Amino acid sequence: MHLYNAFLPPPVAEETKREKEAFAGVVKSVEESYNPDDPESVYSTLKWVSVIDLFLKAKSDLSIEDVSTIVKFGLELFQISEHKLYAQVRWGNILVKLLNKYRKKLSLKVQWRPLYDILIRTHFTRNTGPEGWRLRQRHFETVTSLVRSCRRFFPPGSASEIWSEFRSLLENPWHNASFEGAGCVRLFLPTNLENQDFFQYEWIKICLDHWGSIPNCQFWNSQWASVTARVIKSYKFIDWESFLPDLFNIYLNMFEVPVASGGGSYPFSVGVPRNTRFLFANRSVTPSKAIAKSIVHLLKPGGSAQSHFAKLANLLEQYYHPSNGGRWTYSLERFLFHLVNIFKKRLQYEQLNKDVSEQSGLFLSQSDRVSFVNTILKLIDRGQYSKNDQLSETVATATSILSYVEPSLVLPFLASRFHMALETMTATHQLKTAVTSIAFVGRSLFFTSLSTLPMDSTIVSGSDSYADLLMISLTNSLLGMDANDPPKTVATMQLLGSLFSNMSVVDDDINEGSLFPSFRFSEWLDEFLCRLFSLLQHLEPSSVLNEGTYSPSTSGTFLVEDGPYYFCMLEILLGRLSDSLYKQALKKISKFVTKNILRGAIAEVGLLCCACVHSNPEDAVVQLIKPILESVTSSLKATPTTGFGNRATSYVSSSRKEKSTLSPALETAIEYQLKVLSVAISYGGPALLRCREQFKEVLVSAFDSTSWKVNGAGDHILRSLLGSLAHYYPIDQYKCTMHHSFAASLEEWIDTKDFSLDKPEMGPKWHVPTEDEINFANELLSLHFESALDDLLTICQSRIHSDPGDEKDHLKVTLLRVDSSLQGVLSCLPDFRPSSENGMVKEAGSSPFLIAGATGSCVGSSELRQKAADIIHETCKYLLKEKSDDSILFLLLIRIMDTLGNYGSSEYEEWSNHRQAWKLESTAIVEPPINFIVSSHSKGKRRPRWALIDKAYMHNTWRSSQSSYHLFRTSGNMLPSDHVILLMDDLLNLSLHSYETVRRLAAKSILKMMKRWPSTISKCVLTLAENLRNSSLPENAVLGSCAVLSSQTVLKRLTTDRKALSSFLLGILHSSHNESQKAQKAITELFVKYNIYFAGLSRSIFGGQGNHADNTIFTDLVAEIGSMSFESTNLHWRYNLMANRILLLLAVASRNDPTVPTKVISEIAGHFLKNLKSQLPQTRILAISALNTLLKESPYKLSADNSTNGHGYLQGDNKSSLEEALSGIFQEEGFFSETLNSLSNVHIIGGLDTASSKGHYGNSSMQSFADKSITRFYFDFSASWPRTPSWISLFGNDTFYSNFARIFKRLIQECGIPVLLALRTSLQEFVDAKERSKQCVAAEALAGVLHSDVLGVSEEWDSWIVVQLQNIVHAPSVESIPEWTASIRYAVTGKGKSGIRAPLLREKIIDCLMKPLPQTVTTSVVSKRYTFLSAVLIEVSPPRMSEIELSFHSDLLKELLSNMNHSSAQVREAIGVTLSVLCSNLRLYASCCNGQLHEGGASTADIDDVGCWDQYLVKRASELVTKIQNVSVSETLEIPAEEISENGVSSDHSKDDIRWMETLYHFIISSLKSGRSSTLLDVIVELLYPVISLQETSNKDLSNLAKAAFELLKWRVTGEPHLRKAVPIIVSLANDPNWRTRSATLTFLRSFMYRHAFILSTTDKQQIWQAVEKLLTDNQLEVREHAAAVLAGLMKSGDEDLVEDFRRRAYEQANDVLKKRKNRSKVSALPIASVHGSILALAACVLSVPYDMPSWLPEHVTLLALFVSERSPLKSTVTKAVAEFRRTHADTWNVQKDSFTEEQLEVLADTSSSSSYFA
Repeated sequence: MHLYNAFLPPPVAEETKREKEAFAGVVKSVEESYNPDDPESVYSTLKWVSVIDLFLKAKSDLSIEDVSTIVKFGLELFQISEHKLYAQVRWGNILVKLLNKYRKKLSLKVQWRPLYDILIRTHFTRNTGPEGWRLRQRHFETVTSLVRSCRRFFPPGSASEIWSEFRSLLENPWHNASFEGAGCVRLFLPTNLENQDFFQYEWIKICLDHWGSIPNCQFWNSQWASVTARVIKSYKFIDWESFLPDLFNIYLNMFEVPVASGGGSYPFSVGVPRNTRFLFANRSVTPSKAIAKSIVHLLKPGGSAQSHFAKLANLLEQYYHPSNGGRWTYSLERFLFHLVNIFKKRLQYEQLNKDVSEQSGLFLSQSDRVSFVNTILKLIDRGQYSKNDQLSETVATATSILSYVEPSLVLPFLASRFHMALETMTATHQLKTAVTSIAFVGRSLFFTSLSTLPMDSTIVSGSDSYADLLMISLTNSLLGMDANDPPKTVATMQLLGSLFSNMSVVDDDINEGSLFPSFRFSEWLDEFLCRLFSLLQHLEPSSVLNEGTYSPSTSGTFLVEDGPYYFCMLEILLGRLSDSLYKQALKKISKFVTKNILRGAIAEVGLLCCACVHSNPEDAVVQLIKPILESVTSSLKATPTTGFGNRATSYVSSSRKEKSTLSPALETAIEYQLKVLSVAISYGGPALLRCREQFKEVLVSAFDSTSWKVNGAGDHILRSLLGSLAHYYPIDQYKCTMHHSFAASLEEWIDTKDFSLDKPEMGPKWHVPTEDEINFANELLSLHFESALDDLLTICQSRIHSDPGDEKDHLKVTLLRVDSSLQGVLSCLPDFRPSSENGMVKEAGSSPFLIAGATGSCVGSSELRQKAADIIHETCKYLLKEKSDDSILFLLLIRIMDTLGNYGSSEYEEWSNHRQAWKLESTAIVEPPINFIVSSHSKGKRRPRWALIDKAYMHNTWRSSQSSYHLFRTSGNMLPSDHVILLMDDLLNLSLHSYETVRRLAAKSILKMMKRWPSTISKCVLTLAENLRNSSLPENAVLGSCAVLSSQTVLKRLTTDRKALSSFLLGILHSSHNESQKAQKAITELFVKYNIYFAGLSRSIFGGQGNHADNTIFTDLVAEIGSMSFESTNLHWRYNLMANRILLLLAVASRNDPTVPTKVISEIAGHFLKNLKSQLPQTRILAISALNTLLKESPYKLSADNSTNGHGYLQGDNKSSLEEALSGIFQEEGFFSETLNSLSNVHIIGGLDTASSKGHYGNSSMQSFADKSITRFYFDFSASWPRTPSWISLFGNDTFYSNFARIFKRLIQECGIPVLLALRTSLQEFVDAKERSKQCVAAEALAGVLHSDVLGVSEEWDSWIVVQLQNIVHAPSVESIPEWTASIRYAVTGKGKSGIRAPLLREKIIDCLMKPLPQTVTTSVVSKRYTFLSAVLIEVSPPRMSEIELSFHSDLLKELLSNMNHSSAQVREAIGVTLSVLCSNLRLYASCCNGQLHEGGASTADIDDVGCWDQYLVKRASELVTKIQNVSVSETLEIPAEEISENGVSSDHSKDDIRWMETLYHFIISSLKSGRSSTLLDVIVELLYPVISLQETSNKDLSNLAKAAFELLKWRVTGEPHLRKAVPIIVSLANDPNWRTRSATLTFLRSFMYRHAFILSTTDKQQIWQAVEKLLTDNQLEVREHAAAVLAGLMKSGDEDLVEDFRRRAYEQANDVLKKRKNRSKVSALPIASVHGSILALAACVLSVPYDMPSWLPEHVTLLALFVSERSPLKSTVTKAVAEFRRTHADTWNVQKDSFTEEQLEVLADTSSSSSYFA
């Protein structure tokens, strides 16, 4: 039994025992409601889904057999109901919940293939159904979470099947299919025990290779990181040691942080297509959780993972520091959070299984724990005072968890930080954080101070125990209560709550086991109350009280608004005080409350009194409640009355002309006291009975008062009083009943997962109403509910008031009394009895039962509720007639109707509001499952008893709201009672009211009723849809109707209810007569919402089986809507558009249904084809979407197998069902030229179109948001084109819409060559057109034609298309190049999922483009041809190239290499780009061939003849570098030209060389930007030399390109074996004669060392260190200073031994220099560079630890400061370094200066005092 259910009130707990059999009954009903012969009966099972959910949320005890039955049945249903997305979403979600909850108890086998098929068919196919995108999105989320839940049940062998299925998608990393493949591998690959044989060493290698194939792509990284993390966690037997350096290097580079003043994000990340990103939902941030999971599970005794992790933390710690925040802070904060959280889970698992598991050798030992905690402390230390609230909160939580693991490390650190925060008065935000941290570790401090752990006394100056720390924080917390500093005050409240939750009793007794031997709690308490009272007196309300019924009882200040800490703290404190202290407190509080009237703190004072009453009702009622009651009664006696409050006297019928009012001061005082009283008595219970008469008196007087404020306060009292009499609530909740076994002065906390019911003191005591209380409650009801109802009836029927003002006041007060009575008793007043269809109401004995739940004891009767409903109905009629403009009365009325009709909804709202407060649950009251201080480990978190009782109380509130909610929803023959129907009709009228607030409240209420009684929805829809059509109704009626209709409750119903559907659709389409803009906007929004949530249509709508009369109804509906969708009707274009859209939805939803005649569909398709030439732009766009969806049979397309035999023939005579209807239309004269013309108007070309607009048609300037949402066919999920990543800037910004191209392609596939013949002339005309927009359309049409692969297209190619293509290539115009490039790219795109099959015409297009150009063409044509060629190369699939494609590659390569020094810059760029694509294609092909030769692929021999291109590039580049450098030098020296020619370098040659070099840089940049660099790494590494050495030349263009390449190279991680080549190249560059090159090398080194921190070998690192050290004494000043900065960076992240050695040498050298200096004779002997070098080395050491104070630092700084008397530039180095040291250590200088001796401090002071001018 779950703890919350064990803690329920006794009457409810008894009932829960029936839940097991109730669930068994539900399972049976579910199976009965599904009929296997009728697939539509899936819909009738849906109503049970929420009932199953109910049992899960109620945490009932269910038998595992029933659960297993329902899971199997659900999975079966899920797989059967394809195309019914809504049904799949509902069943999928409940299955996920069941599988997750019972995962360890169920034994199932689930096949993965059906789930994968559902995923593919719904989300990855071209012909997606009509469902709205919101539903699709939910469907995808459901399927993926279902797969995740089912993974653990996949049978043996699934892993290898899944891997081989998706492996093929991964073979070409430059195709979008690879992203899909990675996403699916991550989603499906199971890591359960059954599949462990699959994961071997080989697999991991392959996995890491794939991971490396796409660099710098967060999406890709997340997928692989997540897969490897799961494998690492699940299989401990795999040995990861050899992979650690690579893994950690990947992890390090996944955090996008700025290295050495670089940027903080990838300069060129590979773009992932939008729908893939959307589907495999991954916000593009670092996958911190997966990284943390891998790291924690890689740790094992004796492994090297710990040292790697320490190094990673070393590198990342600086980014946690408050001064280094940025967009990376979020991912680093998550990283820290998950590290600690997963570490905690791992320890918990190991502690619970250490005796049973055979793997305990791999469990973490004490020393492993210590080193992990030490590493994390580094990050905590940096992030503790972060400006980012989330990070500082996470740090405090992490500290709390770790303090239970290693208190001896964590607590001293925290204590010192707390003392430091108390000392620094400047940074107040530190104090808040420090207080929060102490609050979070309160419990571990208590444990530790009672255990015998010694505390290292050096750390906390002076104090010697943790108990002292607790006392200091208690006394200091009093200072923290400050009305002007809310965050600090809230933190203080949290601290007090945390400390007192641990103590079993707060008392002054001094005995042996007490926590604070010398602490006087009575004095502390006095001081605390004084502070609290002064805080309350200075509070200012956060908002002005808004008057009216709605003013909440309180308008709280920050104490109430900012979380529950204030009230909890008071409850805990007053609950834990010993008797004597409680009496002392009560006396002071009583005095304070009766003396002061604090309008600004009503809620706060009320809660203070409430806590007193809750803790000890008997005493508190006497000392607190009575005095307030008496003073209020006496004040009220003297006030004027109205006689409305139900006194014995009759109404004051004489008209109150001389209205007497209260004085404002008295009014405020009475209101304040009443409201405080109402909060105070919430938990009074039987103790309130002694004041029975006073309460009755006060209530009558309050309702009698002439002041509305006092009436309102009376309403609060009545509510509270009824609640506290009749409801169940816990008492004694905050008293300590269980003492900890470890120390009696601590309270034992409870673990929800593992508790024993045999401890009676554990459960709560509940307030169960006594007979007297129930009698009192009934008496109050008859006084204020029944009599108020009678009053209402009298007012409405006999009109007793002549003055309308009096009547209004009387109505207001009377309605207020009804409302507050109902709000007080809530669901204790029994519900209406439902009526059944046959008029019989079931006998009460056999009432249906699902789950138990009750708010309190039963008060009143069902008849009372019915009487109320009838009278309220009368009142509503009267008010609508007489007082239709009085909103206050209507709002009160609607609230009463809501409470009457929606039984239990108030409880539900209370529960959901409270749930929000739980989210703030503080770490201060959670003890993690692992506790090494007193070594007790548990199954779940432990919490204090009071917190759990609170949750159980809320659980009961939730149960009471749900216990009867679903009882009648599931049985078809139960109808709502007539009273409910009356109320619904009234609410429906009120939801059309002219005041918006009234409409909104009524709509909210009626929707709740409709949800509970689905049978009433149809009637409402018919009424409301009629309102839209009715032209005589005012605007507010339309707005009200739309608000109700657009709710999901209504829209869901339309899926299965034909009558409602047709009236809804026609209602919208016939509403164009509404003139007002608001109404139009509401109707459009309603329509858009219908589209977004459209869930398909049920078969029943198309007509029943065999009933032809029904069938015609649907056809008629289509015909009626169709007639509205032609332009000839005089409708507004938006309505025309809506009609078209509905037509499309109906067509797509019904096309798979056999009962719908195909004629209907073909007519619709023809209609949309005509719309292509429509005059309305939106209608055209919709037509494009429609045709893309409707044309799908493609009988003329050559299938893959028959295109190989050269002459494809059609199998049989299969014609498309649409062909007839369509061919008539497109063969009309001039059809295509009109169509192309109107489509060209959609292309807006101009400066606006900066963002690439693929996939979104047209520009936003053309459409408003509402129109856009109507026209966009919701999700173009069809594999979005292009299918390969685009990065090439050269393609420019094309306005090529692939959807347009697809229409032409589909049309040709549907109707064959006749389309092509009809299109030919207009296409030729448009290709030659001058306007760019016409060229765009021509490009799209041509692309569709070329890619269509239909029979006979090759003949057409030979006859006319080839000539057109040549004309396009030769045309001199420039501006439409991007569109034509895209067109060619579309035409050669590979077919099939991973683009492997070449389209029919690809080879012919390649031949055409490879024909050499005539000599006379302009350079723009040359570059255009190369651009076209690169587009073709991108689409070729390298692993499967054919012979012809391979020879095309080699021919083109020769041509490119010979043209690299072309004279035009634009051509050079095109050549560089094309070359990078071509070479990477060849490389990938070669690597695939080495693995295995593909049949039909080319032989490797062909590759070798072009294989030496890489050596050629490298060799040629290195030759040219020296030449170009010499030319630069000579140009700067301005040597006359003749002399150069003698050296054999002519200026022409040098220009050629520079051009060749530029092309090479384009090649490098393009390789890096495109993500194709992984295959070209060896070449790129060798080209480091030309890139770095030509950063500064006299040719600006060349240098700019070199710099661009340099920036990109800084981000590239190079793996082995290329890394070995890179280091010698870098070292040689560091010794380059040109100082600018040396400086550039240093810049490169900083990034290089960081990026490769884990994979550089020790010798490589030493080489690099030596090279940099050598540059410290360089003869160029800039280089020296740069080297010092680089060294400081290297020391932060370097290897300990290298750093140690360097520091030692730097100190010794500087010391020697200083001695020599003193000995003045040798002054001249030392060159300035070497002296400067020694100083810089020291400075580098000092600056390498910006915030810490290691033991060696004081000596180093002091020695550095002694050089201050040197001459410049040495002096400036010293002063800068010392100033920087002072700046970074300023925060903690108070503490850190103790590390220095007096002499050292003096030396430092000398340096930093600036030398005076007069000195």
